[in-house]
This record gives sequence, structure tokens and C-alpha cells, in this order.
Amino acid sequence: MPELPEDQPQPVRGVQIPKPGGTGMRQLGIPTVADRLVQQAMLQVLEPILDPTFSASSYGFRSGRGAHDALAAARQYVADGRTVVVDIDLEKFFDKVNHDILMARLGRWVGDKRMLRIIGRFLRAGLMQDGVCVSREEGTPQGGPLSPLLANLLLDDLDKELERRGHSFCRYADDCNIYVASQAAGERVLASVAGFLEGKLRLRVNRDKSAVAPVVGRKFLGHRLLPGGRLGIAPQSLERAKERLRRLTRRNRGVSIEQVIGEANAFLTGWVAYFRFAECKTHLQRLDEWVRRKLRCLRLKQCRRAKPIADFLHRLGVPKWRAWIGALSGKGWWRLSGSPPAQEGMSSAWFESLGLVSLSQRYAQLNR
Repeated sequence: MPELPEDQPQPVRGVQIPKPGGTGMRQLGIPTVADRLVQQAMLQVLEPILDPTFSASSYGFRSGRGAHDALAAARQYVADGRTVVVDIDLEKFFDKVNHDILMARLGRWVGDKRMLRIIGRFLRAGLMQDGVCVSREEGTPQGGPLSPLLANLLLDDLDKELERRGHSFCRYADDCNIYVASQAAGERVLASVAGFLEGKLRLRVNRDKSAVAPVVGRKFLGHRLLPGGRLGIAPQSLERAKERLRRLTRRNRGVSIEQVIGEANAFLTGWVAYFRFAECKTHLQRLDEWVRRKLRCLRLKQCRRAKPIADFLHRLGVPKWRAWIGALSGKGWWRLSGSPPAQEGMSSAWFESLGLVSLSQRYAQLNR
């Protein structure tokens, strides 16, 4: 057992980040370096005790498990005929965890009173926001090493209840999907599970975002589940990717196109690897075309005026008269980036020479 300090933990630094899709802000709580080290030491002791007791249908924040494992299980449920999903959304889960209930669950497995006391202090440590320290009576803000383990511990009660009822489900952190065979069955499950969460665990179910629907109409971990258990990319995931790329290719950033391509590559390689099991070849081809056009737009804007644009396109092999026709067209930057002279000069081969990742090619390589 590691030596634990008796001092009160320092307030965590509150940081708010936008949620995906612009649906609000997510509250993070960043501990001090010393408190993070203590939490990490406690995690190394607690994880081997608690993790083996968790449900096989829990996939988030667990060693040797991940999003693709959860998706594989969900695909099998759909392939077996459970084509309706009960999609449960917990309202501000990490901010609404009841400390007394959580400590009671922890006390089932941990007999060391001193460790329980220290964890309780970490849970109650203040939140420093805009120079003001706010006391906390509930919640375990994301950002500390212990928070994911404690979240899984609390929600393991939900997992065990779903197993007791014989449901087929996948839970990734606070994202829980239950797969059933009909809409009527799903409505009954949603009502009873919401009652369990709100009554026994004191968690709030977001009635507006929770739903019972065919699996093709909902998303899970950024994917859509398709008939037969196939995977696709959720439209929201594509739009978030494009929003990220829009920020990288802003025309007023004042950085070279080579730097922008390097930053885009760092994002795109990880993004396409995550979605490598989805059926998305056509989507990736269109996204490749869109990325190249955004980069053309950026590079043309950097030329600023007609003569530098014509000279630049001519250097890339466009006949001089065609380069001048494009430069003097009077079109806006986006329309100009889609013109034949711009596409001829800044071709796919030109972008390949600059090292731009092709999503469709990388996808094909990953699926060989």
C-alpha cells in the first residue's frame, strides 16, 4: 500500500471545453501535480482489485478493452436480430455523482479506512474556477486519474442490474446502449432502467437525448450500426471532422501550407484508423476531395492578388493563358479553388508530393 498524505488535497483547476456537436460545455477538473501523483498511486492499487469485478459488457477506461471491442459486441447483437436500441444519456454524469453512494460502493471492496478517507477528500476538493474556489458536494470531474475507475465502479451497479434482467447491452463510460427486438420492448426497458438510475444511483437521465429507436437512426461511439451488424460513420462524426479541418485550414492563420498539411495529417491518420471497420469508402473519397479543395483555397488566398496567382499556377504547369483566365475570373476564393486551372495545377499528385494523407488510400491499406 503506498504512503498516503494526511494533508487536504488542493482544489482542482476547473477547465471547460466544448462538447462535440456544440451541445454545451464539459467541465474538467485538473488536479495539482502532487495530487495527480497520489491519485495515480492509488489507482495502481485499486484497479487490480476493482476491474476484475466489472461487467464483461463494460468497455470504457479499462485495460485491454476499447471502443472497437464495444462496437464488435454491438454489431453481434444487431446481427442476431436486436435492431432496436435503447440509447440512455446521463445528464452531466461526472458532475452529478453522489459521493455517499460512490463511497458506499467503494467500501464494498476496500477495507482500508485511511484510503477511503483520502479518496473522500479528493472527491470533496474544491473547484478553482475564474479565481474563485467553489466547494463540491457531488461529482468527480473528469481530469484526474481516479475519476474513470470510480465512474465504472458506480455504473457497475447498472451493469449488474442489466445482466440480472438478461439484457444485451454495451456500456462505454456513461454511454450505455441496450439492444432489444422491438420498439415496445425498448420503451419498457427505458422506463424501468431510468427508474433504477434515478432511484438507486441518484443519477439524472436526460429525457430529451435518451431515446428508443432503430439502430440505424442512432449513433454509438461515432458510428452508425447498419442492417446485418455492419458499421458506418455517423453523420455527426463526419461533420465534426470537417469542423476540425476548417479550423486547421483557416485562411487567416498565417502559416505555410506545408505546416497545415502536417497538422491535417496528424489528425486524419488517427481519424481514419478509428473508423477503419466502417463501410465508408465513398465518404472518404468525398472527404479527400473536400480537404484538397480547402487547401487549394488556402494556398490561393496566400497569393492574394491576380499576378501572383497566375504566376503560381503557371509554375505548377498550367498554361499561362489558362492561369491568367483563372486569376482574373473575379470568383471568390472558394469558387476559384474549384476552377479547372486550380484543380489542374494543384492536382492530387501535387498534394501527394507535399505528403498529404489520402484517406481512401489509407483506409484501403488498413483493410488489406
